[in-house]
Amino acid sequence: MNNEEREKEIYKVTLVGTAVNIILTLFKFVAGIVGHSAAMLADAVHSLSDFVTDIIVLIFVHISNKPQDKGHDYGHGKYETLATTIIGIALFAVAVSIIVDGVIMIVAWIGGDELPAPGMLALWAALVSIVFKEAIYQYTVIKGRKLNSQAVEANAWHHRSDAFSSIGTAIGIGGAIFLGQRWTVLDPLASVVVGAFIVKVSYDLLKSGLGELMERSLPDEIENEILRLANTIEGVKGPHDLRTRCIGNHYAIELHIYMDGNITLTEAHDKATEVEELLRHNFGEETHIAVHVEPEESER
Repeated sequence: MNNEEREKEIYKVTLVGTAVNIILTLFKFVAGIVGHSAAMLADAVHSLSDFVTDIIVLIFVHISNKPQDKGHDYGHGKYETLATTIIGIALFAVAVSIIVDGVIMIVAWIGGDELPAPGMLALWAALVSIVFKEAIYQYTVIKGRKLNSQAVEANAWHHRSDAFSSIGTAIGIGGAIFLGQRWTVLDPLASVVVGAFIVKVSYDLLKSGLGELMERSLPDEIENEILRLANTIEGVKGPHDLRTRCIGNHYAIELHIYMDGNITLTEAHDKATEVEELLRHNFGEETHIAVHVEPEESER
């Protein structure tokens, strides 16, 4: 699949999620207001953040798929990583807002304030959201892995976090409705629990996104596989000084190899090219590879 086809698929996946988010967001806001539910209004804000991150994905994936140019020798892949980081930041901001609002209501309840009991419409909105958001998560995460897109996978987790948010909301609203007036505090309590979960999801996304932006190396198992593959080429010895990183959805690999110092420059070049082709075959045609050849005598 070329970059243009990949971009179209990412757009399609994201637009499906956007359509679901718009419908659910409107439904939740109405249900939260009519049903007097703080948890449902918090859930609606979470769905609204999903819509915003969908837009971020559409913009940044388009930029990341641009070919390399004079100002971007390694392409624009980092923009997709930046999108992942922005999604993480958006999630964290939403989580903090939900937690603060919930705590304020709980403190008011402890102080003697009577919290209004949520209505059945709010409960139904939560149940509908659980079903739709889990379905859109499954669809998006499968597509994200197939397209090897960090931003799409991150967006999928945003969908799932909304599904879990709705589960907590449903429990809180249901408890507040069916257990009586003295348990109406379950509504804001549920919103705080949901907010804490979203903090964990945002932390994972930020850790991944910031790690790549800070040029974190590839995992040890991938680096070990790179060295093993280079060693399989006849005439290549002792691959070393390996440096790796991610550039969006593809890898950058730099390594040094030893060869017989008596072979011709053409032969050394052909062997280095063979190493590059083998690595690209295993890690993708878009992989950036730089192989530095050293005469075997320098190994001693």
